[in-house]
Amino acid sequence: MLRRYLFVLGAGADRIDDLLQEVFLVGLDKVDAARGPAAAASFLRGVAKNLLLRQRRSATARREVELGDEVWREQCGDGSGDHRVEALRSCVEALPERSRQLLQRCYEDGAGRHELGDEFGMAADGIKTALRRLRAALRECVERRLRGGS
Repeated sequence: MLRRYLFVLGAGADRIDDLLQEVFLVGLDKVDAARGPAAAASFLRGVAKNLLLRQRRSATARREVELGDEVWREQCGDGSGDHRVEALRSCVEALPERSRQLLQRCYEDGAGRHELGDEFGMAADGIKTALRRLRAALRECVERRLRGGS
């Protein structure tokens, strides 16, 4: 849950693990597990947010983190957002194989547009457009599933 939260707030993938370690170090000393899992999760999210803000000094970056936190609260409440992740997984599984491969190569493997273009026989701009369309289709699919549609 904290990994997804930090990602939503804009933490770089290269910094998320370091931030998580710092969060848990603080949490070991100060989290009150007796108050329940929701209170502990809320406390840890607050620590994560503050550590990320400490990293970012500019007002613009701070505002981006605040907006990410607001989106998290609206979309996930105090929960982990697992229902959104499951909806996304279902939507990705419903995609054609080629689209799933493109998403995997881009987002899991970190391949760049030029590399993907060579692999998929497309121009870099075509890859950019394909990814934009895939993200839009996935967003619609997730929202439809969360509303109770299929």
